[in-house]
Amino acid sequence: MLIKKVHLSWSPIVALLIFPLVAPADSKYPWLDQISRQEQLLMGCENMGLKYKKKVTVNMLNHILVDHHHKLLYCYVPKVACTNWKRVLMVLTGESNATNPIQISASTAHLDNSTLKLSQLTVPEIRESLRQYTLFLVARHPFERLLSAYRNKFLGNNTISNYFKNRYGKYIIQKYRKKSMFADSGSDFVTFREFIQYLIKEGVRSNEHWTPIYDLCLPCSLDYNFISRYETIPDDASTILNMVNAPSLVFPATRSGRTKDNLRFYFQQLSIYEIEALYKLYEADFKLFGYGLEEMLGYDLA
Repeated sequence: MLIKKVHLSWSPIVALLIFPLVAPADSKYPWLDQISRQEQLLMGCENMGLKYKKKVTVNMLNHILVDHHHKLLYCYVPKVACTNWKRVLMVLTGESNATNPIQISASTAHLDNSTLKLSQLTVPEIRESLRQYTLFLVARHPFERLLSAYRNKFLGNNTISNYFKNRYGKYIIQKYRKKSMFADSGSDFVTFREFIQYLIKEGVRSNEHWTPIYDLCLPCSLDYNFISRYETIPDDASTILNMVNAPSLVFPATRSGRTKDNLRFYFQQLSIYEIEALYKLYEADFKLFGYGLEEMLGYDLA
């Protein structure tokens, strides 16, 4: 069943109504960044021919979480501070008795029943929520997010990483590792290049941790009121919570795990052809959210 697209045009005037002109001396003006991000998204959707391209069905809304009390919708993206935002939503919705989001364990935050999903509502409720509620997502540099997923899922030593090693790692090694490679050591760790070759050959939609934001959150088919970025998440989170009159709480500090610092080290293991092929797979995320490759390569592919 299709969800009717509700168009809400964005303009500087609307931005000024949402974000006040007066701000503390030590704060930034979040509405200025927000205007730029919204324009980037709108132009990207138009220029790439993606606007309204995806017809939204109920089962495509599994990643949008609902807080009815504060009229807030959040599209979560794995490896983009989604654990902390899920914790915050559990506090806001009363699903947890904790007053500090960090008191909620990551495993609890990721339970299927921890927060209501938009796809669990009726079609009329979905349409009403999309029309009336504040909808936001958090974007991150596609290659940083990808590297974070690789390091967390394939280099870790815990139950979750063991699952990924068994579910994906064994297959990747069997299909993409040269016979002589690591023959003596018997290493069962997927190398970064093997992982990338798997994505290039077989696509990036086999798991939500490396599926593009464009596919998870449908930013060219739904009207987002706020585009947050991983790099500015503390300020963005404060602005979002103020927008919906949420109670005062401290957004948990995000641990970057030195992913950005390691970006060049890992990607220099790839050929320029592999980087170009990978870029194509995440091209929508790069262009919709204003990311590039200049810091990593010294030049951009776009």
